[in-house]
Amino acid sequence: MSNDLDKPRQGIQSIEVGARLLRALATSGRPTMLRDLARDAGMPAAKAHRYLVSFVRMGLVEQDPASSRYALGPFALELGLACLGRLDPVRIAGPILDELCEAIHETVALAVWGNRGPTIVRLTEPPGPITVTLRAGTVLPLTTSATGRTFASFLRSPALKRIAEDEMKNLALNSGTSLAELKRDFEASQIEARANGVGHVSGSLSPGVNGFSAPVFDYTGEMVAAITTLGAIGHLDSRMDSAPITALKAAADQLSSLLGHTSTAP
Repeated sequence: MSNDLDKPRQGIQSIEVGARLLRALATSGRPTMLRDLARDAGMPAAKAHRYLVSFVRMGLVEQDPASSRYALGPFALELGLACLGRLDPVRIAGPILDELCEAIHETVALAVWGNRGPTIVRLTEPPGPITVTLRAGTVLPLTTSATGRTFASFLRSPALKRIAEDEMKNLALNSGTSLAELKRDFEASQIEARANGVGHVSGSLSPGVNGFSAPVFDYTGEMVAAITTLGAIGHLDSRMDSAPITALKAAADQLSSLLGHTSTAP
């Protein structure tokens, strides 16, 4: 017996057709002439004009009287802001972390910037022996963890420099390594992270463990989180073009896209 839920739901075709114009406007990113909108939406100009008249009345679209070009209107902005206000990277990241963990069979985590630095807020572990012990609420060092180095490389925050300086001073006192050398290594790690799109450490946070972390951006282009994977050295392929690291970057890009980030964001 067929289930009614499996049947295609009937909608209003004219709304779906008109939405092609709104998508064309959103994609163009600038005020657009009627003929160009009609072409991009795949409909005759006369038909597109009728839809646009209604959209203007609703506030979804506005028309410049001087140039006759169309752009998204105030109601479209209101809808967009309402949608953005509902975006929660921690909630949205759940299925993405699960899929990544299943794909690469390594521990994966989501971190956000907290009061004291990069903070683990979600963790997904594969079945079997646990290589790395982490838990939600863990604050990671900025200079010696993959997650911290990713935040240091991509996050714009006035607190970053002070936290990094304090960490390196303490590390210099306890390790015997000069502060100047630590600073050089840290700066080099930032250059490498920006070039590869991934922060990386090997054995510095946990002996025998590789860590990789990719930044997540929101619709403003600001970094809001990091997705991190941790695995045993020799087991987690550390090449930047390896399958696990490629999957990690793809997961971060997917979450960024769901948060409204585009290639045109700052």
